[in-house]
Amino acid sequence: MKAILGKKIGMTQVFDPTGNAVPVTVLEVGPCPVIQRKTEEKDGYKAVQLGYEEIGEARAKKVINGPRRGQFKKHGKPVFRYLKEVRVDNLEAFGDEVTVNIFDGITKVDVIGTSKGKGFQGTMKRHNFGGGPRTHGSKVHRRPASTGTTQMGSLPGMRKPGQMGNARVTALGLTVVRLDAERNLLLVKGSVPGPNGRLITVRESGRK
Repeated sequence: MKAILGKKIGMTQVFDPTGNAVPVTVLEVGPCPVIQRKTEEKDGYKAVQLGYEEIGEARAKKVINGPRRGQFKKHGKPVFRYLKEVRVDNLEAFGDEVTVNIFDGITKVDVIGTSKGKGFQGTMKRHNFGGGPRTHGSKVHRRPASTGTTQMGSLPGMRKPGQMGNARVTALGLTVVRLDAERNLLLVKGSVPGPNGRLITVRESGRK
């Protein structure tokens, strides 16, 4: 599996050869240096640790803890804001640095991100409930109806108010529309989870 780290820039549109407008999300991915390699002989699985968004030493002391900075120093690498491990099938496919060119010739990718946090929300917004009657003395307008019984209480899995968003979301099988190696940009068709500027992971999709 091929993978790389990046961030979401925003959405725009491009035109295909037939003149149709295609909505795309612009992703700035890489370059990501390989910080460490995990092998089956030593670690029991194959993986690479990728760094993204290099930061200066003064800033690193404020936002990166000591053990993490020591890990970069151990491998002779500058400090990066993000460090993420991705499983791979072939370690030989990864050199000292991973760039957007790793997706050259690939038509489908998966994008993993964190959705926008919306705080504590009721059931109508969180679960798209229809709500109760608006008239005839109803006292239940936006509240959920009964969620259990007097003997058993609430059953597991009942949809209730609670935290909405700020969760890991994977957009599967997005079509690669354009690859710009000079600016480290990858344009994919459709939307990508999370706000602009948030860290995302792009991997080769198993979908065709």
